[in-house]
Amino acid sequence: MFLRIDRLQVELPAPREADPRAAAAVQELLGGRFGEMSTLMNYMYQSFNFRHREKLRPYYDLIANIATEELGHIELVSASVNMLLNGPRKDFDRSEDPAQSPWKGLPAGFNPHHFIVTGQATLVGNSLGQPWRGDYVFSSGNLILDLLHNFFLENGARLQKLRVYEMTDNPAAREMLGYLFVRGGVHALAYAKALEQLTGVDMKKMLPIPNIPNSHFAEARKFEERGVHRALYRFSPDDYKQIAAIWEGTHPQDGQPLQVVDGPPQGGDLAELAGIASSFAPEYAPEEIFEIAGKLYNKASGR
Repeated sequence: MFLRIDRLQVELPAPREADPRAAAAVQELLGGRFGEMSTLMNYMYQSFNFRHREKLRPYYDLIANIATEELGHIELVSASVNMLLNGPRKDFDRSEDPAQSPWKGLPAGFNPHHFIVTGQATLVGNSLGQPWRGDYVFSSGNLILDLLHNFFLENGARLQKLRVYEMTDNPAAREMLGYLFVRGGVHALAYAKALEQLTGVDMKKMLPIPNIPNSHFAEARKFEERGVHRALYRFSPDDYKQIAAIWEGTHPQDGQPLQVVDGPPQGGDLAELAGIASSFAPEYAPEEIFEIAGKLYNKASGR
């Protein structure tokens, strides 16, 4: 079962302006081959299909717990895409009259599906608008092979995040990227440590891939200064405690102790996405919907 908390894993700064080109690039990190949808579903299905769970509990706990964190990463990347498409809007936007072709001047490189399909919001697909594919999931049943694949997947994801970072300087994108550089590094190291226990191969010597440290990037460096790169969050009140059998020792980067943190990160507030008349979201003239919602709120709160 999953417990949902109505917060992002980290707070994102508001964008200075709408940036459809950056949104298109960041979309790859959600629904592309190495996006957060892929990390989530790979680890989730491996946890569903895990054999001898009780005898191999530390490795099951690791995969299942990281899968749960990836649920929040999907939400975080989605929030970044939505903020880039929404811009600094706070109130319902009536300025774009559909009769005046308000989207004819969109910049080259935007993703048409963001405007045609989802009403200027995220989608379950890549930067070209192609849908995420179930055959991106690798769940072989062989524990070592699955862990090796997960190590590869995390590093492939880091490579693409770095390339997207090079495509935009928008703070709503870069803050998210800096955080995920660090959290992806935690996952890659965790899988490397699990493989070392099982095979004796010290795969952490290969990290980071690509060979440029997170500390090179200001948005990631500040999270490392807080110790986020040494923390493996345990996303459960009572379960997945045996991740401590794998996530132990010191971090190869700074020699400081690794730590299992009970519970999720403190996180930050979700951005409020304003309505957009030209997208008919939530409706072209939504006053009636607002009125109904207000009545329901008053009824629920006993007013």
